[in-house]
Parts: sequence; structure tokens; C-alpha cells
Amino acid sequence: MKAKIKLLLDDASQNKWSRFVSLSIQLLIIISLIAFSIETLPDLSESTQYWLQIIEIVCVVIFTAEYLLRIYVADHKFKFVFSFFGIIDLLAILPFYLSFGVDLRSLRTLRFVRLFRVFKLVRYNRAIRHFTNAIKTAKEEILLFLFVTLILIYLSAVGIYYFENAAQPENFSSIFSSLWWAIVTLTTVGYGDIYPITVGGRVFTFFILLIGLGIVAIPTGIISSALTKTIDKK
Repeated sequence: MKAKIKLLLDDASQNKWSRFVSLSIQLLIIISLIAFSIETLPDLSESTQYWLQIIEIVCVVIFTAEYLLRIYVADHKFKFVFSFFGIIDLLAILPFYLSFGVDLRSLRTLRFVRLFRVFKLVRYNRAIRHFTNAIKTAKEEILLFLFVTLILIYLSAVGIYYFENAAQPENFSSIFSSLWWAIVTLTTVGYGDIYPITVGGRVFTFFILLIGLGIVAIPTGIISSALTKTIDKK
């Protein structure tokens, strides 16, 4: 019986019943997230609130059964409970059980924790698993890229501060306040709420924007290459 349950919960298995369970859980996760979003709408009718509550109860019951069964079939139960997916499975159901007897402020926080259910999709969705494996494969390159990016953000903040501080002391009062401009500019978001007005600041911004294009493109190339290698290995 234990072996059969383990096979049923094995998302990597090609067994038709395990695939059915996998797809059903994924569907429930998506439904629960949609219900969570609908709950935030103002002026919901009592009937809508009732059905949202029913959906939540059904999802929690099934997620709880899945969590307990995974503990039951785990070779190392303690290790599973404190594993990434073990913690995610627990966080997916814990808010429901803790919501009884708490005040409204705590209840809002507990409801927010339900968003962790989205991470359950990583276990069941093969495409997402490929992506996470690609991230792990390229983690050194990604960490190096992040380190270089942080240095560039800091240098950009320092540069724009010295160019614009005298002309716009209210917007570029310190290097720390200039960091917002540096992040927005290097990521090519460009909100336009803070911008240079001096000639030096504008020329500096031009070169920062060119660097920003590379910052957006480089991680895409790193992850795409790692993803291709991961899929080829399969």
C-alpha cells in the first residue's frame, strides 16, 4: 500500500494515475489562487463569499491529505518535513487552521501566506522544474552577474549624485537617495519621476542606459543557455 501511494504521488512517474493526481493538484492550486484574488474584491455578495469558503475548505482538505500522505511515504520523514517542498506544503495549509480564533489584523497576514501555494506548482509542472534546474546549473554565473550589477548600481548612484546634487538637491540629496534613480535607469524601467537636468548628468545617463540594455539582456542569455542544456540532458 505504501509503495502504491508513493508511486501515485510521484510527479516524475509516467503512470496515468500519478499524472492524473499531478494535474488535479495543479488545477486545485490555480483555483485556490484565483479564489484568493476574488476575495480581495470589494462588496462581495454573501453567496459568493460562501462558495469561496467552500472552495478554500475543499482545497485545504486535499492539500492536507497530500501533505500527510507524503510524510507517510517519505523514507526520511523528519528530512521531508524540513525540506523546501515540505515547508511549502505546510505553509499552503497552515493559514486555514491558524485562522480560527485570531483577530482580523492577524487574519489578513495569514491569508497572505496562502500565496505560498504557488510554489507547489514547481513540484508538479515539468516546465517549471526545467527552469529551476537551469537556474541551479547557472547559479555561479547568475551570482557573478548580480554582484557586478550591484557594483554598477552603486557607481551609477555615485556618478549621478555628483552631477545632479547641486542642481537638484531635493531629488539627489545623497548617494542613498540616488540609488532609486540608478536602479530604475539601469533596469531600463524609466519611471520619469527623477531625471537629470545638467548636461553632464544627461551624458552620464546616456551611457548608463546603454549599460542597462546589457544588464537586461545578459541574464536572459545565461538562463536560456542553461535551459537548453537542461532540456538536452533529458
